[in-house]
Amino acid sequence: MAKTCAFAGLTALVVCAAVTATPASAQTRTVQPVLGFPEQGLDDPAAYQGYQTRFFRDAKGNVVQVYLDARSGRVVNLLADAVNESVGFTVRDGTGKPLRLEWGSAGAVVTQAGNRRTIEYQLVAKAPEILIGWILLGSMRVERDLGYSGRHLKPFEWPTFRLPEQEELIANVARLDPAERQRQLGMLNASYPADLTARLEPDLLTTGIRERRGVTAFQQSLDWKTSLQLDLGVDPQDGTLQVVTPIVSIRANGNRPIRFTIRVMTDAPALTPLGREQIFNPAFLRFLADAKARADRTPQPGRVAPVPGSVTSPASYYRQLERDVRGTELLSSKEKLMAGLPNYATYFGRDMMMTSLMMQPVWTDAMAEFVIASALRKLGPQGDVSHEEALGGQAIRENSSEYNAHMSEYFRLVRRGSRAAADTALANARALLVDLQKVRENYHMRDDEFQLPVVAARYLANPAVTAARKKAFLTDSSDGSGPRIGLLMKELALVATLAAPYAREPVVQNLIGSPRLDSTHWRSISWRDSNAGYANGRFEMDINAIWAPRAVQSIGEILSALKSIGFSSAQLAAMAPTALGSPLGELARDSAFFERALQNWRSAGRHFVVSFTPEEIRSRVAAKLHWLPADERAYWQGVLGATGADRQPLEFLAISLDSAGRPIPVMNTDPATWLFLRDGTDTTSAAVAAVTRDVRAIVRPYPVGLFVDRLGPLVANDAYAPPTVWEAFKSDTYHSPRVVWGREVNLVLLGLANQISGATNAAGRPRDPSLTSYVTEMRDALRRANASVEASGLKHNELWSYEISDGTLKPIRYGASTDVQLWNVTDLAVQFVLSRIMVP
Repeated sequence: MAKTCAFAGLTALVVCAAVTATPASAQTRTVQPVLGFPEQGLDDPAAYQGYQTRFFRDAKGNVVQVYLDARSGRVVNLLADAVNESVGFTVRDGTGKPLRLEWGSAGAVVTQAGNRRTIEYQLVAKAPEILIGWILLGSMRVERDLGYSGRHLKPFEWPTFRLPEQEELIANVARLDPAERQRQLGMLNASYPADLTARLEPDLLTTGIRERRGVTAFQQSLDWKTSLQLDLGVDPQDGTLQVVTPIVSIRANGNRPIRFTIRVMTDAPALTPLGREQIFNPAFLRFLADAKARADRTPQPGRVAPVPGSVTSPASYYRQLERDVRGTELLSSKEKLMAGLPNYATYFGRDMMMTSLMMQPVWTDAMAEFVIASALRKLGPQGDVSHEEALGGQAIRENSSEYNAHMSEYFRLVRRGSRAAADTALANARALLVDLQKVRENYHMRDDEFQLPVVAARYLANPAVTAARKKAFLTDSSDGSGPRIGLLMKELALVATLAAPYAREPVVQNLIGSPRLDSTHWRSISWRDSNAGYANGRFEMDINAIWAPRAVQSIGEILSALKSIGFSSAQLAAMAPTALGSPLGELARDSAFFERALQNWRSAGRHFVVSFTPEEIRSRVAAKLHWLPADERAYWQGVLGATGADRQPLEFLAISLDSAGRPIPVMNTDPATWLFLRDGTDTTSAAVAAVTRDVRAIVRPYPVGLFVDRLGPLVANDAYAPPTVWEAFKSDTYHSPRVVWGREVNLVLLGLANQISGATNAAGRPRDPSLTSYVTEMRDALRRANASVEASGLKHNELWSYEISDGTLKPIRYGASTDVQLWNVTDLAVQFVLSRIMVP
């Protein structure tokens, strides 16, 4: 409910005084944005469809991202700190329509006062009246869920978003006998259940101190350990403010635009930022400096960036590099590498390890150690790699769910008269309240298990890191979970156990399979983790044909490297006795079994191969085009007529197998990962045939292949799959033929560079005359892919889409895309590697 500060009681008075005045001891300064999108001269504002964002550093150097979405009127302040917080609200005009806002200040004012950090900035609305609602303070995960639900597009209500897990927790506490109830309330710093209920939504406090009138939304976390605050204020010369819950209204004075001030405060723990010198190696920093020097010279006609396929001016090229370097810095702290801003400002194991592999040419050696240590520190009991962490408010939600499960069991056992068992359940529930924000880990994925051995093997094979340093790193136990070598062996043992059935008997049912989601669907366990991502397949191609073979190979490389840096078999057995008793021990001891396992897994791709004749291609593509809207059908028919893409046979690796082991024929970009990881110097006829098969599918024009001019390679093509798959991708477009993924683009480019480097000599010429046409094909593919992605103007995005109107395809920002994504800044590695490819 809305309260007036002067009459809200003692608590409100204390809060109001704290939020409207700046303590004399506070440290205040004005800061400029570190980044902003769209950026003049680099981005097409039309492609952003009314979306704009700025990134700041607060007084502790933590990231604060502010984004304005004109389509929904949503304003979100991401606080990318140790608990991943956000403060959001929606702005509409007097008729209730979403309103486009503009920045009202060039920078922001940041303040540090004790443990409170504050950021303040201004926005401008060109409307006689604005209505502000859907105010939401808490975890960024809750803000994400609000967006996914679509509730923020509906008429304003209160509360903004209900948290049933926490409501049930409060109800369970209230059911307890008085003594136990007070004990648990005390653990949450509360006296009554009503105290907890009051923390589920913010108090709205109207304020009138000094010359400005405003409103404050203040909310404590359920455990009373952290708090968030939003202040909205307006200069009396610009407008008048009124609160009638759930709406804050501001009416303009005269014809002046409404300029209002936003101030956001948090007292949550901060992260410790990393700078570029800690992240990037000297060779890359010299490359960056050289790019700046070229940009600073007097422009010369025809001078372009030194990468194949680029038409970017030196000045724009450097600005793009600098933008990605700053993006990398925003994501990097001593505590973690965040996956992406704004949606994924937390640890993601897969994103971190994939980025580590791709950034190896440009990162310091310490970054690889950081990534490996982070993954090992978060291993599950069986050696599982954590996919994602839950922090702050999201941790409270998940811990509340577990608490509720224990309490449900407790009440059930009490009814049965099983007092001892009930006491155990109660103790388990109570233990969660000790630290309701305890970080939780998600172990639901499988691809990251197979990625960690690849990352570790590459680190151990790095000749720039001494044997002594590698051994010291692996014997270090400062993370509190024992020596890292023991943790690594535990993870390798899990991988070996998962891989053993197919290693022994290479039949489809022994592949790595997904668990059931329900009676008719399989849950994704790899990176295409949307509902439609793997077309409801049980056996995912990327895990089975790419990652599992590489992981088995990496196990052998790691075991060999451990011996070379001074670990004896006895030492390993002592540090990881149970690990070597698993199939890992068999792989280590029995070289014949290891070779058989490796060969079996290297042949697993055969299950996923699908082929089509030109007649079959035309039939299936025609059926898919007939299903599309008329304007899209006409556009793609024009592409077919212009390119003749349907006149040659086609072969590719299906995205997955169904439960019976039949390929689900969705073409996809996942083979780019294999192109990136494989040994590019292997130019045997079989290797070259596999490479050209995968590259040709990627660069073959859509709707036959994946390639779209001036957009990039689509992440999937479902034209060869049944209509049920088309409908699934229509409903969930995140990994569909509607999008290009930046991660996949960079894997394609790095993969092509890997083939070119492996097949050429130091002068950039084919190592053997027989490779001339192969190298030419790879270079042509690289130029086409690079040029198309640059032309999209969106390559720094996590993913992007397109719209077709008036016979023209236009790239557009994908609505749920992150603005700075960890595996998208790998374009820095792409540019560094491409600049070193010799082109005679």
